Amino acid sequence: MLPGKRAVGGEVVADAGEDSHNTESLSKRHKIDCLISSATATMTGTAATTTAMGGNVNDNSSYSSGNGKAPIVAFGDGNAQDIDEDLHSRQLAVYGRETMRRLFASNILISGMQGLGAEIAKNLILAGVKSVTLHDEGSVELWDLSSNFIFSKDDVGKNRALASVQKLQELNNSVVISTLTTELTKKQLSDFQAVVFTDISTEKAIEFDDYCHNHQPPIAFIKSEVRGLFGYVFCDFGPEFTVFDVDGEDPHSGIIASISNDNPPLVACVDDERLEFQDGDLVVFSEVEGMTELNDGKPRKIKNARPYSFTFEEDTTNYAAYQKGGIVTQVKQPKVLNFKPLRQTLEDPGDFLLSDFSKFDRPPLLHLAFQALDKFISELGRYPVAGSEDDAQKLISLATDINNSSADGKLEEIDQKLLRNFAFGARAVLNPMAAMFGGIVGQEVVKACSGKFHPLFQFFYFDSVESLPAEPLDPSDLKPLNSRYDAQISVFGSKLQKKLEDAKVFIVGSGALGCEFLKNVALMGVCCGNQGKLTITDDDVIEKSNLSRQFLFRDWNIGQAKSTVAATAASLINPRLHIEALQNRASPETENVFDDTFWENLSVVINALDNVNARLYIDQRCLYFQKPLLESGTLGAKCNTQMIIPHLTENYGASRDPPEKQAPMCTVHSFPHNIDHCLTWARSEFEGLLEKTPAEVNAYLTSPTEYTSAMKNAGDAQARDNLERVLECLDKERSEIFQDCITWARLKFEDYFANRVKQLTFTFPEDAVTSNGAPFWSAPKRFPRPLHFSVDDPSHLHFVMAASILRAETFGIPIPDWVKYPKKWADAVNKVIVPDFQPKKDVKIVTDEKATNLSTASIDDAAVINELAMKLELCQKQLPPGFKMNPIQFEKDDDTNYHMDLIAGLANMRARNYSIPEVDKLKAKFIAGRIIPAIATSTAMATGLVCLELYKVLDGGHKLEDYRNTFANLALPLFSMAEPVPPKVIKHQDMSWTVWDRWILRENPTLRELLQWLKNKGLNAYSISYGSCLLYNSMFPRHKERMDRKMVDLAREVGKAELPAYRRHFDVVVACEDDEDNDIDIPQISIYFR
Repeated sequence: MLPGKRAVGGEVVADAGEDSHNTESLSKRHKIDCLISSATATMTGTAATTTAMGGNVNDNSSYSSGNGKAPIVAFGDGNAQDIDEDLHSRQLAVYGRETMRRLFASNILISGMQGLGAEIAKNLILAGVKSVTLHDEGSVELWDLSSNFIFSKDDVGKNRALASVQKLQELNNSVVISTLTTELTKKQLSDFQAVVFTDISTEKAIEFDDYCHNHQPPIAFIKSEVRGLFGYVFCDFGPEFTVFDVDGEDPHSGIIASISNDNPPLVACVDDERLEFQDGDLVVFSEVEGMTELNDGKPRKIKNARPYSFTFEEDTTNYAAYQKGGIVTQVKQPKVLNFKPLRQTLEDPGDFLLSDFSKFDRPPLLHLAFQALDKFISELGRYPVAGSEDDAQKLISLATDINNSSADGKLEEIDQKLLRNFAFGARAVLNPMAAMFGGIVGQEVVKACSGKFHPLFQFFYFDSVESLPAEPLDPSDLKPLNSRYDAQISVFGSKLQKKLEDAKVFIVGSGALGCEFLKNVALMGVCCGNQGKLTITDDDVIEKSNLSRQFLFRDWNIGQAKSTVAATAASLINPRLHIEALQNRASPETENVFDDTFWENLSVVINALDNVNARLYIDQRCLYFQKPLLESGTLGAKCNTQMIIPHLTENYGASRDPPEKQAPMCTVHSFPHNIDHCLTWARSEFEGLLEKTPAEVNAYLTSPTEYTSAMKNAGDAQARDNLERVLECLDKERSEIFQDCITWARLKFEDYFANRVKQLTFTFPEDAVTSNGAPFWSAPKRFPRPLHFSVDDPSHLHFVMAASILRAETFGIPIPDWVKYPKKWADAVNKVIVPDFQPKKDVKIVTDEKATNLSTASIDDAAVINELAMKLELCQKQLPPGFKMNPIQFEKDDDTNYHMDLIAGLANMRARNYSIPEVDKLKAKFIAGRIIPAIATSTAMATGLVCLELYKVLDGGHKLEDYRNTFANLALPLFSMAEPVPPKVIKHQDMSWTVWDRWILRENPTLRELLQWLKNKGLNAYSISYGSCLLYNSMFPRHKERMDRKMVDLAREVGKAELPAYRRHFDVVVACEDDEDNDIDIPQISIYFR
């Protein structure tokens, strides 16, 4: 959830990929193949056609190399037509099936396999394109090891493309990976839907881009470079490129409350949710009663959009009067983009995509700088040498000449200092820059192949010169040392390299973000020195769905500890990495592991978490020990980074996102009006029927006397409900054979989707009115209709099948072989006798939106509980010896366990009751399983941005204005960078402090010494507390007897403090006032007693 400020997604956020189309199911048991392919499906995809996206689908997976040599091909198993939903579920939540199918049909060329090429290849292979061809004519150098996670020292001297194949193939066996190692020809480009160049001259790029631009259909051309702390992307997807979905967001909708007969008509919507429409949006109307002329499916243009109303272009004066109901839904329109070729845009680049408004004049200068660098290389046959003033002046001179010869867009002034920095780092490919641009370019390739999301149009320039050391660099410090970090040293110098190597870093989380961070810090040399140490912790294990993003994991690692596997993989990237992997969740319960000494020795903490509560805990620890915290998160194509720097910035917890709006309980249970409500109810029913009730049964059977005593002592409606459910499960609904489970499932269908609806509409008929005379069934309420069960309806039969099988599992009943045959199912279900139902009068149905409990209390609860306890005792005696139930915990990521089948069935049948559009099992999984959408590209970009900040943190001495927080949305694309917010400052006399300050008293002080210490600061303490216990209050005379007691003794005796051996201090909260009796909010005080 990444509303305004931060992603919680995080995992946010986090996973990696491979073996995506493994035909061997990792199922808990064999999935029964029933006829029911259409059981819950409403969302279907069609075969991919990439011609509209500017690419040709080539079904053969081998390419002509143009010189008669066959390319070397790694043996993947080719793309299966079906999408492996277990593997790609998080990616499917972002792209949808249609985009995934288009990706599976796409052939990609990546030319230039240095750090940037490797990152792009990784992200596309994880995404699951059909094939990736790697092109590079050069050989691996020691220099490449600064940025390329694929290469090791053993690869030095080998062709870069050939050395990359094996490790990239491990990421996803269903992608065909080929290599080309000789000079490319234009003709070879026709084999691909998209081509990416990371190391090519401008002259050659223009030649190739002209060919791609004019090809029929056009071939998407992307050119990207990272040079030191500078980088850019250029995109050309052809003269007419169609974007089918510009932002990837679901169409907005609203529930209509009224429509006027007017010109233009005013549409008012119910006020439970703000409308997200904008002027110019096209919408369609449906389900409108009265003014049915609007139900014609014709898109209408919105005007005067407001939070709860809008007008549209039409005259409804003579239409029938609006009566009730109606949904208005946004219609997303395709967009056609007219890309210009590189030849033209070099002279006239148009508008640049900005990332940092403090650098609004930077892109034109970088546009000039990269042209000057290309000319430098073409004239001298090499890159500028780091630290060479002559080379820097030569590049500045070339830039000046190009600028002077420019007819339009000539810069009035050239920043020579910036160009000098550019020249010094021009040969280096830095890992954080490669990671960031690898995410951006990877996403652009996906856009080119699918038409999903708005492409970058057409140039994007970026720099992070603020990452350079705060102190000026001596050119001699930039010289290579014949080490794997030479490229990085050429930019930052050997002094900062030593700081990186000796850092002590704590990475919290080892999912998608964690894997990327481990790769980045290993390549940067962080914690790779004799004094350095990296600690990573994660209490989770690897699941199949992780493999599409958490790229350090392989399918054979499923079930193993994430942190251990990731640490081992990171050590292979850089064997000098000093890393310790732990499986502890960082929380108050593990402060004996992550103790004071651990925290005090850290240089920096990097969060790689997927939930807000864990982030807040780490934030408090970093605040307490005054440690820098680098925070990031992702949600689909969005990502954000936040720098939390002691005394410079506010902390993570200083601002909170508003809580997510929850639907009222009565809406979910009786008056749903969207599929989310139905799925929330379905998940609740699943857990009640299959987990909570069997667990209650086992709790009772384990200790009947204690259980019933506890229920009697509670004596409330909840206790009554618990006993009723346990008795029902063990008595009239107890299943002994599989047919009993079928009977239970069939009767559940009748209860949920027929009887309850009949009762509801009996209690509140369609013409019912509220106490003030308004129609009861007015928007957003939808009037329901009961379902009539039919074995000929596959979705009805599928519901009974899933419910029966799971019911049998809770009772330990074996499932017979005949369940594979639909006809047998129909016969078994037809045997069930369904009693007639008559609605009852005076049934209470909760309609209060503020109600939090649907159980209604009764004055005779205690008597009913006693009666139920007696019945249970009799029932227990009839159970077989040792009888226990098997509670089922919901597991969304196993498609063979019937959990999602039942939840989708429950939700869709309920949706059918209320005429709400149904969803397929995959969409149901996203909503009911609360799956956080995630893709590799946004994760890579976020971690690259964070590691650019890591240079600043470990260097020390940087000012607030040097740091950057980022919000990015690769779908739009949008990049928004800004300085962090400083912390709030509190002042008293000549002192000032912020949330970062903690006052420390050593030498085991007494209460009197603490009070005097504060008095010396002009502060009069009137209350001192430890936790919830008051150690001192000036109003209590007896507390004055404590004056000469040691504070630690008071904490132990009065505050009942448990201070284990690893704790050297404890904290107290002191309430103070100044001499004028004004309350002063002072920092927390830590008292050291050892």
